[in-house]
Amino acid sequence: MEDNNADSIVSASDDVTQILDNAVVQTSNAKDDEFERLLNNFIACETNDTLTIKDIPDVPNTPLSRPQQTPVPAASAAPTGAFGNDESELAQAYENMIGAVTAIASVYELKMPELAFDAQMLIPNYKPSIGRRIITDTLACWDVMFAAFPEKLSDINPNSNDEQFLNFAEGLSDQNLQLAIISYVEILIDIENCEISYEERRLKAQRKRIERALYEEYQRRRERKLRFIEAVSEHNFPIDAERLINNYFKTSSKDPKAAFEILTTNPAMYAPIENDKIKPKMFGLIKVTPEDGIKENHRIGAFLKKLKA
Repeated sequence: MEDNNADSIVSASDDVTQILDNAVVQTSNAKDDEFERLLNNFIACETNDTLTIKDIPDVPNTPLSRPQQTPVPAASAAPTGAFGNDESELAQAYENMIGAVTAIASVYELKMPELAFDAQMLIPNYKPSIGRRIITDTLACWDVMFAAFPEKLSDINPNSNDEQFLNFAEGLSDQNLQLAIISYVEILIDIENCEISYEERRLKAQRKRIERALYEEYQRRRERKLRFIEAVSEHNFPIDAERLINNYFKTSSKDPKAAFEILTTNPAMYAPIENDKIKPKMFGLIKVTPEDGIKENHRIGAFLKKLKA
């Protein structure tokens, strides 16, 4: 075996081993199931689904108050209880805005835009790509609102914060327009809340993925170590195979090449040669000497140098 074979039997240090052991203890079937669900729902989307706060207007989280309004047509709704809390609030705010704008379009004989979002898309959870669809729809709705109320809306700054939007909405007499603007502010706030929840889930999934990778690596190294122990034990060398390999693995993480050199030239550094296990010569007539121990040490080292496990 060449020097680079040392990497094949390198293991974690005591500290890393302790961390991995803790991870093993904490891993359960329930956690594994949760880990798989999280990966399927979020990690698969993390490359293409990234919505940053700069993609939507900066809206402080101000409590909203709703005016009294007449019923308006409702947008397509998802089954009750199918959403999380954040998704449910976002779906409701979107539904309210679309309903209000649909009513405005009907009164002023304007064409409603084609909508990119459907509430079913929030099942089972929000993703940034869905947030972009919602933003696209709300901007299209603003075109309808500007077409219906060009003079009233000429005074509103598109970059207004939520408080400014709400103050403006309170002064409006048209209830549908008022509801549309309030719902728009709610949408922005709900998207930000959903984005925060999404990021928390994504980070949790990443942590689970790392934990799984560490656990699998731990298992691979553990199995590799056991194979080495079994190989040494099978040859009945006069040495404690388990102690030899365990001690080697502990030191190899710090300096693999130096540890492998010691293992293959002087394995007794990791576990002493047990002279009482060396077979005496001439049917026991010639007693075992220290020189016999040295020979066994070299023989074990030569064996380990060629060993591939």
